[in-house]
Amino acid sequence: MTGGKPTRDDNRGAGVASRGRSWRTKEQAEHRNNRRQSKGALGQYHTNLAAAGIDRNAVDVVIISHFHGDHINGLLGPDNKLAFANAEVLVPKAEWDYWMDDGNASKAPEGLVKATHGNVRRVFGAIGKQPTLYEPGKELVPGIASISTPGHTVGHTSHMVTSGSDRVLIQADVTAGPAVLFVRNPGWHAAFDMDGALAEQTRRKLYDMAAAERLLIQGFHFPFPCIGYVEKDGDRYRLLQRPWNPII
Repeated sequence: MTGGKPTRDDNRGAGVASRGRSWRTKEQAEHRNNRRQSKGALGQYHTNLAAAGIDRNAVDVVIISHFHGDHINGLLGPDNKLAFANAEVLVPKAEWDYWMDDGNASKAPEGLVKATHGNVRRVFGAIGKQPTLYEPGKELVPGIASISTPGHTVGHTSHMVTSGSDRVLIQADVTAGPAVLFVRNPGWHAAFDMDGALAEQTRRKLYDMAAAERLLIQGFHFPFPCIGYVEKDGDRYRLLQRPWNPII
């Protein structure tokens, strides 16, 4: 965040609707229509995995939070084949049921929702097998539990990762785009939230819990290093980012 203006984080655009007004960036418009792999032009997920010394063939489980392109396109490599050849892919059942429904696709409005219907079919069609569907409120693998956080999409899901007494909340897109703006102003509604009112309700509920329990939060669209705490500030919240530590 610089000069009070949202900055680009990877390939993600931003859009805000507040008090009847909205705006979208060029990146968001391009993202809505992205139905093919960028082959490294957008996003560096697989490059960063390799740089961290993680062999993607050793990954045995991939857990998806929701079906927007910036969260599922990384399932495929530049050859349009499953990037994690030995992994079981877990997806929220509510997401799968909505996005794979032909009736919902035929009624989808132009823009992000319609483009996402096409992209979901492209990605999972290329994978060639149905993923494992999961429900909220379940432990998916030892130490990772699902939390229902709808609004951004129908079946948007966050996750709690636990190791001993340590916990971190992987919020995904509870706040998206210029995420700090929506932490500070939870009543603002993003143009890319499918249900703005429900997304706001989810934000307030989740951040009330996180503030009360002082939970460490990893936010997909938070500024680098994308992790910190939230604290209550009247009817708003404040993000307290954790300092970056290059030593693991």
